[in-house]
Amino acid sequence: MEGIFRSLQNPNYRIWAAGALVSNIGSWMQRTAQDWIVLTELTHRNATAVGIVMGLQFGPQILLLPLTGFAADHLDRRKLLFCTQAAMGLLALGLGLLVVTGLVRLWHVYVFAFLLGCTAAFDSPARQTFVAELVDERHLPNAVGLNSTSFNAARMIGPAIAGGLIAGVGSGWVFLINAFSFLAVLCSLSFLRLDQLKPGHRAVRTRGSFVEGFRYVLRRPDLKVILLMLFLVGTFGLNFPIFISTMAVSVFHAGAGQYGLLTSMMAAGSVTGALMAATRAKPGIPVLLAGAATFGGGCAVAAVMPSYMLFGLVLFVIGIAAQTLTTSTNSLVQTSTEPGMRGRVIAILLAIALGGTPIGAPIVGWVADTFGPRWALGVGAAAGLLAAAVAVIYLARHRHPALDAGSA
Repeated sequence: MEGIFRSLQNPNYRIWAAGALVSNIGSWMQRTAQDWIVLTELTHRNATAVGIVMGLQFGPQILLLPLTGFAADHLDRRKLLFCTQAAMGLLALGLGLLVVTGLVRLWHVYVFAFLLGCTAAFDSPARQTFVAELVDERHLPNAVGLNSTSFNAARMIGPAIAGGLIAGVGSGWVFLINAFSFLAVLCSLSFLRLDQLKPGHRAVRTRGSFVEGFRYVLRRPDLKVILLMLFLVGTFGLNFPIFISTMAVSVFHAGAGQYGLLTSMMAAGSVTGALMAATRAKPGIPVLLAGAATFGGGCAVAAVMPSYMLFGLVLFVIGIAAQTLTTSTNSLVQTSTEPGMRGRVIAILLAIALGGTPIGAPIVGWVADTFGPRWALGVGAAAGLLAAAVAVIYLARHRHPALDAGSA
């Protein structure tokens, strides 16, 4: 196990990881509460409304792409994270006060989701690439894997806590607790040992530097196929708030606590997948193929599960597969991209992974409302299997020893 957690030997990474874990738990609590109030308090089980919220929250990843990648490559990432994390905390506080006072309306959630998405669009590339300043290059894949482990451990803990709080004291307090959880990551950024940071090569500010990020990707066949796979699964497959909430409420007639438990069961699989990813020195496209195929097959099986418990068990497998795909993609892209281009390429990756949500989430929500939640899961299954087919075609045409070697 020491090999899995080797990045934690670095003091700066330990400080950062501790603060991030607390903040991630709060963020997952808010996501659970947000989906719940939209589905059960502000609408009558309207999955399309949940899809719209997701679209507004993740759409800025595409809208602001020219700025977010530039910021991650050219600005001081630590100072940028101070600003974005503080802003997200204030947004959580504002929405929480509206919910607690009973003044919240659906359009308020739409507005706050969009503002949070704009802030997160700057935060995500900086946060993903900031880890390269905390650890040595040889420990980067491990640190990326541990970041995902923390994120998904929070996904396992946060929704379960949120479900209990919603049932006990109401949804509003979940948002307020999340607002204060951002203090943890702000403190961790303050406590970092600045003399031990490893600032990477800063990109030169030139005209057209944003376009150069796309040119760099287009010159790399491996990056193109990786990002295409991520687009397919991210757009039509990673819509778990819709899948889980509609299956819980409409199919299994579950309450808030049971809904939170389902999310935690899938998150437990995600933690397992992230720990598996942390053990790999460097992943390869065959690993992505396995993750996509398992994800597609898992969604297909979940769609026909007859009981709440069996559905939850399949979610555990889906969590492993989804995390294998996303974490391995992040690690592979970061380790195979030039440091000066890393921020822009990661911004493109995040725009594809999250920015596809405004396209896919409303479609998946409409399918759930029109044909039922099981058919919506079928859309996710088709996306995973199609992504697997893309990887098969690539491996048949291009075999890169440098990439394939990391998949063993």
